[in-house]
Amino acid sequence: MITVKRPQLNFFERLYLGALFKGMFITLRHALANLFSQKHIITYEYPEIKKPIPEDYRAEHRLMQRPDGSPRCTACMLCATACPANCIEIVAAEHEDPRVEKYPAVYNINLLRCIYCSLCVEACPCDAIRMDTKKIEQAGYSREHFIVDKDYLLHNHPEDRSPYSIALY
Repeated sequence: MITVKRPQLNFFERLYLGALFKGMFITLRHALANLFSQKHIITYEYPEIKKPIPEDYRAEHRLMQRPDGSPRCTACMLCATACPANCIEIVAAEHEDPRVEKYPAVYNINLLRCIYCSLCVEACPCDAIRMDTKKIEQAGYSREHFIVDKDYLLHNHPEDRSPYSIALY
């Protein structure tokens, strides 16, 4: 085993004043540079200035509609089966139109349990559910606020997107 002897520091070296003043100088330099030049600021002042959201960002869910206003969902349960978090609850009911086999009488998504993986979107064969709302703000006072129902999902459309789908089904 080799022992390495540390050099003895004199009184002023033990105070670390040189390192302290060097750090203070760097901090002061950055503060003054940001005070007089606004081009390198990377902080967004959130409520006033929102960060641009990418086009393929997986945000809050929405249900697509048919032109008559009914949901495109056929209650096939593929989205609920594909969901690894088990946050989708669907209760199927018979439709009065003989061309439509069934529809979701209840369609709830628990947003607190959802992991936003978009497997439900990929599993849906009739393009009934999407995650392109670009809504990232989620705040509420109770857990019940985060369990969204079919009516909320049918009307949860961004301004620049159509609530209707051009899918085949």
